[in-house]
Amino acid sequence: MSAVTGTPVTTGTGVPAARRLRLGGMTWLVWRQHRAAFLTVLGASVLLLVWIVFQRAGLIDFLTGYGWPTNDLADLGPEFEPYAAAFAPVSTALGLIPVVLGVFVGAPLLAGDLEHGTAKLVAAQSATRTRWLATKLGLTALVLTVSTVALSLAFGWWWAPVKEETTVLDWTSGTAFDTTGPMLVALTLFTVVCGVAIGVVLRRTLTAMVVTFVFAVAAQLAWGQARLALGDVVTVTTNRGVVAENSFPVLPDAAYQIDQSYLTGSGELLGWSTCVQSETEQARELCLKQADVVGWSVDYLPISQMAGMQWLGAAILFALTAAVAAFLFLWGRKRLV
Repeated sequence: MSAVTGTPVTTGTGVPAARRLRLGGMTWLVWRQHRAAFLTVLGASVLLLVWIVFQRAGLIDFLTGYGWPTNDLADLGPEFEPYAAAFAPVSTALGLIPVVLGVFVGAPLLAGDLEHGTAKLVAAQSATRTRWLATKLGLTALVLTVSTVALSLAFGWWWAPVKEETTVLDWTSGTAFDTTGPMLVALTLFTVVCGVAIGVVLRRTLTAMVVTFVFAVAAQLAWGQARLALGDVVTVTTNRGVVAENSFPVLPDAAYQIDQSYLTGSGELLGWSTCVQSETEQARELCLKQADVVGWSVDYLPISQMAGMQWLGAAILFALTAAVAAFLFLWGRKRLV
């Protein structure tokens, strides 16, 4: 409806424009304001999804010709290397998504409005600041969730046939752990919402982007150090000595070994470097015997724990994201403009 005459505004087809819009009110306003960023995210996600589907098709064709799943993939020769190498650039790109979106979507989301005075204009309208903030965060979270869920599922689908091949990806590394399951979604939402909070506090777009970049990199590094703590360490011991053939315990496929120690008859653990300075093999065996070493003690994480670790980590990140969002709403009620 025209604001001047009160007559309905129609399109070339004669249908009132308001009836043709799928978004309305505050949602339409936020979409229009940030549609370039949203469409860029969605478009880049589609391109990456197409590439993943293409790569998986090639991988499955190769594995089928090799005799998968009947034949053991451990015997794959050099011809498999190009297919294994294809994972690295894609996993790296996925790992950068939280940082990139935190800087270019999260930090400017409200900082730009605060810096240029748009927030004051919005606050002067009938819509409340809480509704404006909720729409901004909600629509942004929806776009990012759709994109990252699709990418995470597609990458996990591609990786699944060779998941237990550590030469392809180490499941405990960020290139695999943080790009599959719920982790990519959780890390992205956490970084973006933190970027929004940084922008609200600093109220300057460029400054907020720089600080968000530093924060996102630091958060990724800290998360990398804490990732393994999400699992329950499994310990396996032996009592067949440590120098005999096949004395070392057999670990499950793709298990991540955390530590290994010598086990004594009294149950004490000694470092694996014990007696390593012995000049001869006979001297080493005598040294181990004198130390009462009877076998190995090995700590590891099985790949079967990966999904549980991811969901636990995602739950922690979702809780932190909710806490930051709550801060934004509390801040926004009094100091947003």
